[in-house]
Amino acid sequence: MTNTLIEIRDLRVAFSGREVVHGVNLDIRHGECVALVGESGSGKSVTAHSILRLLHGKDVQTQGSIRYDGIDLINANDGQLRRLRGNRIAMIFQEPMTSLNPLHTVQKQISEVLSTHKGLKNRAARARTLELLELVGIREPHKRLNAYPHQLSGGQRQRVMIAMALANEPQLLIADEPTTALDVTVQQKILELLIELQKRLGMSLLLISHDLNLVRKIAQHVCVMRDGEIVEQASCEALFSAPQHPYSRKLIEAEPDGYPVPCDYRHNLLEVDNLKVWFPLPKSLFSRERHYIKAVDGVSFELKKGKTLGIVGESGSGKSTLGQAILRLVESEGDIRFGNKQLGLLNQVLLRPLRRQMQVVFQDPFGSLSPRMSVQQIIAEGLLAHGIGTAQEREDAVIRVLQEVGLDPESRHRYPHEFSGGQRQRISIARALIMEPALILLDEPTSALDRTVQKQVVDLLRELQARHGLTYLFISHDLAVVHALAHDMIVIKDGKVVEQGAAQSIFDNPQHPYTRELLQASSLKTGANTLSTTPSLT
Repeated sequence: MTNTLIEIRDLRVAFSGREVVHGVNLDIRHGECVALVGESGSGKSVTAHSILRLLHGKDVQTQGSIRYDGIDLINANDGQLRRLRGNRIAMIFQEPMTSLNPLHTVQKQISEVLSTHKGLKNRAARARTLELLELVGIREPHKRLNAYPHQLSGGQRQRVMIAMALANEPQLLIADEPTTALDVTVQQKILELLIELQKRLGMSLLLISHDLNLVRKIAQHVCVMRDGEIVEQASCEALFSAPQHPYSRKLIEAEPDGYPVPCDYRHNLLEVDNLKVWFPLPKSLFSRERHYIKAVDGVSFELKKGKTLGIVGESGSGKSTLGQAILRLVESEGDIRFGNKQLGLLNQVLLRPLRRQMQVVFQDPFGSLSPRMSVQQIIAEGLLAHGIGTAQEREDAVIRVLQEVGLDPESRHRYPHEFSGGQRQRISIARALIMEPALILLDEPTSALDRTVQKQVVDLLRELQARHGLTYLFISHDLAVVHALAHDMIVIKDGKVVEQGAAQSIFDNPQHPYTRELLQASSLKTGANTLSTTPSLT
C-alpha cells in the first residue's frame, strides 16, 4: 500500500493559451506537511487550486494528472468533487474578506459546513462552532457567533476561515498563506494548532507561504517554485542548511533589514491627544445601561515630519481603527492636529484638500481595488480627482510608480483579478505613492508579500522617505519590518497604549510583559540589534 495521499504528475495550467504552470510533479504523503514557496506570481496558488478544480472559466486549460484515493481529480465529476471539498480536502484561502459570505453570520457559515458533511444541526452545530472558534484563538467566541465578516478584524476573519476548514477534520488541508493577516502571537498559536492536528489526526498539509520562518517550523518537505516551475525539492532540513538552486538561496537570504532613515526634522507633523473610538453595543431588553466596545481608548502621541511611527499589537487591538480615526474615516473623540490644522474642526469640504496630503494603503488589497477599473485607472484616480496633470502626464506618472513598486508598466491595462495577492498589494502601494503625500498610513502593507518583495518595498519606502521627507504611520504585526522602518513605536493592547518610545529602545529593552510576548513570538532577538531569521529546527 502506497503512503502517497496526493500524486501530481506533469501538471500544466494555462490561461487564455498562456501557460503559467509548467509540468509540475509533486507528491504529498499521509501525515506530511509539504510547503510550496516562491515569489508572488510563481504559480503556487494556481497549483494548489488545481487540486480541488477551483480554477473556473472557458479560458482555463488544465492538463496532467492529480490523483487522490484512486480518483483523478482533473477528470472527476461534480458529485465527486462536492463530496471531497470542505470534507476530505479543505482549503484556507489567502483573502478571508472575499472568501466569506458578507450576508451570513459566523455561526451560519461554519454551521453550513458541519451540516453539509456531518449532518450536525442546531445545538450540536453551535457547540462545535464555539469549540472551533476557541481552538483558533478567537476571544469570547460566543460574542462572535452572530457577527458578520465586516464586523471582524482582518486577523479574526482569517481565523474564522481556518475554523471552517478544520470543521470536518480533513485528510488534506491546503493552507494558502494561512497566517498572512495574523499577528505574531496568533501565528504561533495557529502554527501550534496545525502541528497538533497533524499529529492527532494524521492530517496532511499543503502549505503555501512566503513566510520561511513559518515553513521551517512546520514543513517536512519543501518545493521551491519560480515562474511556474518547481526549481528545487528537498527535505526542509536539507533545503535550509544547503540550498542547491540560486533562487532558493535568494529566498532564504531575503529579509527586511537595515535601519530607519536618519531624520533631522524638528517639528511635529501629527499630534494626537486622548483619542477615543467607542462603538456602542445594542441595549439589553432589561437594562438601561449602554455598553461600548472601546476600540481606541485614550491614545496620545506625537509624530515628527520625516519619521516613521510603528503601531503594533494583536488583531482586534485597535491598530487599524486608530489609523482610520486619524484620517477621519471613522468618528472619534479627542484632538488630531495635522500640520497647523485641527482636523476635528474641519467639515468634509474643508478636509478634502488635505486628503491629497494623507494617503492610505489598506490591509486587504483585493477589497480596496475596484474590480471594474484597470490598474491605470485605479492608480491615476487620485490625480484625476484632484485635477493634477494632463492625461499623458498622469499615464507617465502611473508608469513611473509601477516601476518603483516592481510591476511591469505594460500590466497597467489589466484588472485586479488578473494579479496575484502580492501584486495587488503593490498596486495599492503605487496608488498611494503617486500622490506624493506628506503622511502615508500603511495598514499591514507587506502582509500579502513574499519576503523578497517585502525587502524591496521596505527599501523603496526608505528611499522615498529620504528623498521627499515623507512621514509614515506603519501598522504591522511583522516586527521584522517594523524594526527596519520605524523610528518610534507604540504597542497597543485592547485599545490602550501599553508601551511607547524609541523603537530600538523597545526592541532592546521591552518593559511591558505584552511587548515581551510579541517580541518572543516574532523570533526577534532583543538587546542585540539583530533579527533571528533562521530559528533552530525542533
